[in-house]
Amino acid sequence: MTVDEKKRAVREHVWALLEEHRAAPAGVHGRIPAFFGADEAADRLAELPEWQSATIVKAVPDTAQQPVRARALDEGKLVYMAVPKLAEPKPFYLLYPDTLPVSPAEAADKGAAAKVGQAVDVDSMRPVDIIVCGSVAVNRRGVRLGKGAGYSDIEVALLQEAGLIGPETTIVTTVHDLQVTDDDLPETRHDFSVDIIVTPTTVIRCDEPRRPSGLLWDDLPAEKIAAIPALAARLRQQSNA
Repeated sequence: MTVDEKKRAVREHVWALLEEHRAAPAGVHGRIPAFFGADEAADRLAELPEWQSATIVKAVPDTAQQPVRARALDEGKLVYMAVPKLAEPKPFYLLYPDTLPVSPAEAADKGAAAKVGQAVDVDSMRPVDIIVCGSVAVNRRGVRLGKGAGYSDIEVALLQEAGLIGPETTIVTTVHDLQVTDDDLPETRHDFSVDIIVTPTTVIRCDEPRRPSGLLWDDLPAEKIAAIPALAARLRQQSNA
């Protein structure tokens, strides 16, 4: 079984488990699970010193992490939210908590963020204190699996290359307890690991975080590069250098 096949098997198991236990809405397959208890996980994350000291948060646009984005804005933190599928030339939305024309809860919605946020490229971003990502599965060492599209890996690699994150940056995932496994999970060289796992009931701190140094172009299919304008632009810059 290849690494991709092993990852797919783990994802299918977790999606089925969540549906079996009604821990997420039906139709969770193929998605970052919008698990029940996401609000409680956001509350638990907000109790951590890493969160309380952070002033700049980078978050994924998934529904499961919407309570985290709302909490960050409500607490006056600046939020960078990834554009869904990184589909725009400027792949992040900048949300200033002090100038939002809507409530933090509304601005945290990915549809509203596209309207009230400012689209930015990494070149104009400020260093990030904490990254919040979604996962389908994660183990206690911090190895995570997303839904398989690779967007979170690319987002982290872009920030890494731009010098916006480093060893002091905390990477957190919020998940349901059923998404946490004691088993080993398959990894590839472009995967990053998380420092902290937060569920509705507990906090798990992981050892020896894994951080790729940046974009691994040989691992990116041509169609993926073509579909993400920020990648296509960087590849053109490299070709013209």
